Amino acid sequence: MSDKPRRILVVEDDLAILAGLSMNLRFEGYEVLQAQDGRQGLALALDEAPDLVVLDLMLPELNGFEVLKELRQRGRDTPVVVLSAKSAETDKIIGLNQGADDYVVKPFGLQELLARIKAVLRRRYPSLAQPPVGFGDVQVDLTAKTVSRAGQSVEFTAQEFKLLAHFLAHPGRTFSREELLSAAWGYAYEGSARTVDNFMRQLRLKLEPDPEAPVHFLTVRGLGYRFDR
Repeated sequence: MSDKPRRILVVEDDLAILAGLSMNLRFEGYEVLQAQDGRQGLALALDEAPDLVVLDLMLPELNGFEVLKELRQRGRDTPVVVLSAKSAETDKIIGLNQGADDYVVKPFGLQELLARIKAVLRRRYPSLAQPPVGFGDVQVDLTAKTVSRAGQSVEFTAQEFKLLAHFLAHPGRTFSREELLSAAWGYAYEGSARTVDNFMRQLRLKLEPDPEAPVHFLTVRGLGYRFDR
């Protein structure tokens, strides 16, 4: 992946969704631009040239269909993921025919939306395919979502892999349990600190030379956890 983080413009008039989605995109390593109405969103999309736009349809000033149509008429091929409460098939067809790259219906699952954003970015920017990451005798293919240790495949659940990928993206950084819950499970998840502890135990059992004396997935007393290569 390029050293320069991808920039995502979120155009959404619901402040709770705008704030929550922006926070989680930043946790994923993206730069985030924000707009709360269609006219501002169109201006930012044209002036700032983001790598992707997450676009609500029911917006003040200009609706999402109008923003998307104007972008395409001006020759901008910026990837657009529509995010809308409009769930009728006709609305989806209109959005896709006007040039949307994907269409996600509210209420949405945060992790599904993040995965769809990543998929659109990979299709549009093939260089986003990430090289394998290694530490100790472990190799992690972040694109294929596979893990091997000493050449042998290691089974991971989807949630375990999300937590692992988050640590690999931020080596040396200490995260509180609350930050890890938000980053790997989503801001709306109502789990407890114990959830994180249990998953950390699984990471250590599967990847540490000695799970009782970890050298990669470390506890930072009073603060949380840190990954060291």
